[in-house]
Amino acid sequence: MPELPEVETLKRELSRSVVGLKIKKAKVLWTKAILPLSSLAFSRQIKNKEIKSVSRQAKILIINFTCLRRQADSTALAIHLKLTGQLIFVPKKGKTISGGHPDKTLAGQQPNKFTRLILEFTDGSYLYFNDLRKFGWAKLINDEEVKNLIAGIGVEPLSKNFSPQILADILKRYSNRPIKQILMDQKLIAGIGNIYADESCFRAGILPTRRAKILKPAEIKKLYSAIVAILKLAIEKKGTSADTYRQLSGAPGGFISHLKVYGRAGEPCKVCGRPIIKIRHAGRGTHFCGYCQK
Repeated sequence: MPELPEVETLKRELSRSVVGLKIKKAKVLWTKAILPLSSLAFSRQIKNKEIKSVSRQAKILIINFTCLRRQADSTALAIHLKLTGQLIFVPKKGKTISGGHPDKTLAGQQPNKFTRLILEFTDGSYLYFNDLRKFGWAKLINDEEVKNLIAGIGVEPLSKNFSPQILADILKRYSNRPIKQILMDQKLIAGIGNIYADESCFRAGILPTRRAKILKPAEIKKLYSAIVAILKLAIEKKGTSADTYRQLSGAPGGFISHLKVYGRAGEPCKVCGRPIIKIRHAGRGTHFCGYCQK
């Protein structure tokens, strides 16, 4: 599943591709992807919408529309790729760009049997939303729903609202939880998933299975610094080329060469040389070095 750096990369690349385009029509091929609206209502509401900007909240992409009084029913299209979602932009002229789940359909014919939604723009270009396992969604939302969406999401770890003290407060409130479980709780901290939780804990020298109440103030500061540094580097490298992510250009994310523990079970630690350990923790595969992390 794409995490904050991957979705941020998609946001930036989509901004260069679709801002200013006007939607001619939509074709819904999987109704559950656009619930609670019907296919007819979705198509009617999104028709003639002009894309003003592309933003992100945690792991959710938000395509914002230029609002007209006669079309006040929806102001944005929120998209969550979940595990196997793809976005493929096909311009009238030029190179197709695609991102999300790195299935071969990224470079294949569009639409295909996994296509759930098609947006056709007035300039002759198309945006396809594909999803192999049908977990992803694309919802039209209004201003109030945008606020509700934001309200249910935790603090953005790269925003001014995130600090060592904020992290300490969160850890204190959920002191009996393992650290990794807290980092991945989207209601507490937005956008961190399995990859960057493991990598942040390694950089901080902290075992992801430790209870929050055991952390000392100095360790909390180290964990805060690690989270920020890891996420910034991952964005700079345009994400991680894990099992289910490619950037919108179709190229793999460049952070894979910077991974210290995630996906490296049994391989030597890049710091101490001891084998990286993988366990099942909180329902997720968890990677760490038993020597470098305490």
